[in-house]
Amino acid sequence: MDIHELSAKLVQTTSLTADQWLIRSLLRLLAQGEPVTIDDLANATGRPSDQVRQTLSALPDVERDDQGHIVGYGITLRPTPHHFEVNGQRLYTWCALDTLIFPSLLDLTAHVESPCHGTGIPVRITVEPTGVTGVEPATAVVSIVTPDAHASIRSTFCDQVHFFAFPEAAKGWLDEHPGMTVHPVTEAHQLGQPLVEALLGNRTKGPRLPLHSLASQSIKHR
Repeated sequence: MDIHELSAKLVQTTSLTADQWLIRSLLRLLAQGEPVTIDDLANATGRPSDQVRQTLSALPDVERDDQGHIVGYGITLRPTPHHFEVNGQRLYTWCALDTLIFPSLLDLTAHVESPCHGTGIPVRITVEPTGVTGVEPATAVVSIVTPDAHASIRSTFCDQVHFFAFPEAAKGWLDEHPGMTVHPVTEAHQLGQPLVEALLGNRTKGPRLPLHSLASQSIKHR
């Protein structure tokens, strides 16, 4: 399966298009670094609270705190091996690919850092909204699994997607996970772009809202 087929498979199996209006706003609100409430999402999306609550209940893997506020969905406020900084705010993601695709969604430059899954060597990447502009080490790759339709995208896909400092560092992981492939960072970024497009929807319906514009629309409960 080449990168274009794999990319199409990702969009198909993650089923993002049905709830894109909610997911894209949720990700942008989480990127502000605070738990997200139903009211926050209702204000950001312009949808009734009941519709927001019902749509959320159908999404697998949503992380919540003790108050029931949302703290994670792709972007998470809970530490993981994968983190990136935007506007001085440190955020975590469920997988390596998330760190490469969310800067486009947020329309912000991100500084990514994640340990090589095989050696522990730090992998550092700069991702601008238009693409990857820096990779250290330059040999870094990303492991990708061909997804199937499952209820939990986190357990069946995200938990398998890691950075490796160089292709040979992934050999043990690939031996243990048949069907897995590794791709250079820039190629993995390209693979993820249709996911971003699916979340953004039809751009002709209106301009992409940058992260800072959502801050004035949301109500934060601290």
